[in-house]
Amino acid sequence: MHFFVKQAVRTRFKFTRKGQAVEQILAAQDIYLKLADRMTTSAGKRSVTVPRMLGIDEDMRHWSYFMLLDHNLIVNKSITARIRQLVLGEECRALERFDIKRDVMPSDQADRCVVRSFQCSIVDHIRTVESMETLRGTARTEHPLFGAFDAHMWHCMFAFHLQIHVKQAERIAESVRIFM
Repeated sequence: MHFFVKQAVRTRFKFTRKGQAVEQILAAQDIYLKLADRMTTSAGKRSVTVPRMLGIDEDMRHWSYFMLLDHNLIVNKSITARIRQLVLGEECRALERFDIKRDVMPSDQADRCVVRSFQCSIVDHIRTVESMETLRGTARTEHPLFGAFDAHMWHCMFAFHLQIHVKQAERIAESVRIFM
């Protein structure tokens, strides 16, 4: 990871308030759900290849819309669990073994049911962080690309991750509409 990109992300998170990150999460969720609402089930299950994009690994470029939501669901749950553990002072050993390349891959069987699960993961995350008085200054755990994060930075990462994949979601939706 380029040093300046890493520092830019960390600086962005440092200056993002908890409520701002929640607003970013809700804005991204709105885009994902509107795209899902406009999509037939068969279109949502159709895998397409998107162009290379910043933040989208090569092995993440050939997914269906529902696979993308499944990926986000996996990451959402992982980040929320990490935040809970950091705020509560629990050890994060199970999460330390989390493999960013293997453990975030979606099921190729993902279907429309993932839309509701994705939405629930966001509701759970927001309820979790809003129930916690302080996210800043907790213990830290390593993000595989951006270094050690406290609970606040993980919360910002939740929003940032959703935002990264919005462009991919829009491209997938554009591609499947062509074939509808």
